[in-house]
Amino acid sequence: EGKGKRRNPLHDFKKTGELMLIKVNRTLEVKTKLLNTTEQCAKRCSRNKGLSFTCKAFAYDRVTKRCHWLSFNSLTNGVRKKQDHAFDLYEKKDYVRNCIIGKGADYKGTISITKSGIQCQAWNSMIPHEH
Repeated sequence: EGKGKRRNPLHDFKKTGELMLIKVNRTLEVKTKLLNTTEQCAKRCSRNKGLSFTCKAFAYDRVTKRCHWLSFNSLTNGVRKKQDHAFDLYEKKDYVRNCIIGKGADYKGTISITKSGIQCQAWNSMIPHEH
């Protein structure tokens, strides 16, 4: 990295065109701001800059050029998907990815069974394995 072109911040996001997420659960947080590019929205989501929550996704309104940073994604309980031609949804890959890379220390997905079908041990349990 580092030489010439900077890494595109959008690389960390999975894009779904013409989709918006509607929160049914009122405790979920959203912040919006006028920003010109999806790259700018992505950078801010990745850094959680100026956000009171961990950004898991953002929706970009192509009509008004607005970012909607979300504390949730399409897998979160209490969220509805809605077809919307004005929006593109960008979800942070770490939270929607179902595969584990390396030791899985950064894994934030929802899979809780092993490859061979065994239920994973809860983090707060020391049985059967200590960690």
